[in-house]
Amino acid sequence: MALIDSPQMLQYIDMLLKHGNYTKAAKVLYISQPYLTQTIKKVEQELGIEIINRHSTPLQLTEAGTIYYQYLSSLETKQDQFKKKIAKYSTPDLTIIRIGILPSLGTYLLPLFLTKFLAENSHVKIELIETIPAENEKKLLNGEIDFLIGQNPETLSPNLTVNHVGDHGYYAVIPASSQLYQEGTLWLPANSIPLKKLLAQNLILTARGSAIRRQVDYLFQKYRIQPTIVIESADIFTVVELAKSNLGVTFVPESVKTNTLDTQFNLYPLPLESLSLAYFIAHRANKSLIPAENTLIDCFISSLESSLKNSLLEN
Repeated sequence: MALIDSPQMLQYIDMLLKHGNYTKAAKVLYISQPYLTQTIKKVEQELGIEIINRHSTPLQLTEAGTIYYQYLSSLETKQDQFKKKIAKYSTPDLTIIRIGILPSLGTYLLPLFLTKFLAENSHVKIELIETIPAENEKKLLNGEIDFLIGQNPETLSPNLTVNHVGDHGYYAVIPASSQLYQEGTLWLPANSIPLKKLLAQNLILTARGSAIRRQVDYLFQKYRIQPTIVIESADIFTVVELAKSNLGVTFVPESVKTNTLDTQFNLYPLPLESLSLAYFIAHRANKSLIPAENTLIDCFISSLESSLKNSLLEN
């Protein structure tokens, strides 16, 4: 029988909740239905509670069962953390580098350099901590991660050493629904549209707290504009697609490629002094870097510089 604090119990309950009954869950788990039923009952007897609400269809957790499930999940997290910490002793030749990054930013940045880096450093394992920049900065300062990758490092703690690639510009995506749209051309001439007029359009923006949004909000204040924001998204790629679908104007880093086969929108380069972007990789200032970590920084910088040059040529 599985123990109360066994990871196996978490797997059993997961399958019960996913499939809604004992027969299907047991089949997926490659055990008999009577064994699964007996295991759940035994744990319920030891805990003195009912885990599964058998009167619901499909099967669901009771309130007490939810607490037990959360307990098992926390144990799994702790066991995973323990295995990661002990790995450097059980496999001394393995180097683990922990990188914090915003998921939507990682979609673009990580493929640019990680594949090359790992191909040349087979003794290194990368662990990604994907959450908002503020949380990852705290983790970095506390020593919970080794590096933070982000954009626009101006507000970072002075206790961090920052290596950045920048400054890079933005362009506006102007859909056909906008009064500023010009038919028959993809790229509009630089400085041909007053920035204040562009900011007064219906806008699709990244969510508050993002590096891009902070700069755009500053421009609203500078030009004393009350913006018309149609919708916000935490994902820059979602923002681009919504703009292209005629929902409103948006602002995109020049490094983010836009499919130009569909010409029902314009791309307009924005003044560098108004909106600019720098990607960075940061570590604690007092951290002594090992060779693999120095190589990671070099790979990040060189790969991004190369990609941005190619992106500009394509655009």
